[in-house]
Amino acid sequence: MTKNRPIVIGGVDTHGYTHHAAVIDTSGRILGSEEFEATSDGYRKLLAWIRRFGDLDRIGVEGTGTYGAGLCRHLLDQGVQVVEVDRPNRRMRRQHGKSDSIDAEAAARSVLNGTATAEPKHRDGVVESIRVLRVAKSGAVKARTAATNALKAMLVTAPDELRSTMAQMSTAEMVDTCSKFRPSAGRLSEPTQGVKLGMRSLARRVIQLTEEIKELDAAMRPLVRHAAPRTTQLLAIGTDHAAQLLITAGDNPARMRSEASFARLCGVAPIPASSGQTQRHRLHRGGDRSANRALHLAVIVRLRHCEETRAYVERRTKEGLSKREIIRCLKRYVAREVFHTISADLRSLHGLDGI
Repeated sequence: MTKNRPIVIGGVDTHGYTHHAAVIDTSGRILGSEEFEATSDGYRKLLAWIRRFGDLDRIGVEGTGTYGAGLCRHLLDQGVQVVEVDRPNRRMRRQHGKSDSIDAEAAARSVLNGTATAEPKHRDGVVESIRVLRVAKSGAVKARTAATNALKAMLVTAPDELRSTMAQMSTAEMVDTCSKFRPSAGRLSEPTQGVKLGMRSLARRVIQLTEEIKELDAAMRPLVRHAAPRTTQLLAIGTDHAAQLLITAGDNPARMRSEASFARLCGVAPIPASSGQTQRHRLHRGGDRSANRALHLAVIVRLRHCEETRAYVERRTKEGLSKREIIRCLKRYVAREVFHTISADLRSLHGLDGI
């Protein structure tokens, strides 16, 4: 820090084409507010503009995983400490109004008062590659499900000659059969031929999407095993689940400060829900729901195949806990187990084992 220059804190409200920045000092006084283009040149101008007001301590950025990802990368490359800021809730916006300058100032103030403390994910490593591949796979899986459902729905109203021959077929057999239909192009006015063409189109779409999913899986699998070899060895944590948990954790191991913070990221941190004579806890409803689902499925598998888990369920049932409460406890346990392995994996990946 330079002598006689004030320490300042920045805040940025991010959008698709522009970012709005605000600067405050450590006393909370607003020093300036300005809009910049969401481009590489705009990022440089934004940072230079903030530094005109004093020595930059930290900068709060909204949407570091979406519109603010490019700005976040630029700031981190320049050695700036970036804090991830949640967007203002509806209650605050009703009280204070909504504008880009107000949101940018609120981002800076949330950093100053300690409301925002989260370190954003670094998106420059193998975990980012895993994330984009998983996004593509998820989209393909949803599209395949939609096409399969449409194919089955089309069969319900198909002419009897088609419906009777495929009524007892499995989904795979139906897709294979429909993909080989040869409707007459000159007779598409006939419902049977039109249905055959529609079902063939859907069946071939299912086959194409299945191949796409296999291709993405084949590309993602070695990346996950390279990034998280310890985590993928855990019981009921397969490649797909490990990929999601890696994405939730992020590429930078320092982002997860404790097992409790990781549990909160995954939405499996217990919070008090007691009233009167009833003393109980429930799960925090925030966090990454996809990570929560991955932990839930891992627990379901362990309930079926792990003797230790079944013994735990039996003991806790005798203590009066419901099955739902027991599963919540088990999700928290698995989150703790995953935290230690995934932290070790990420530290090893970044060469931080001895630090």
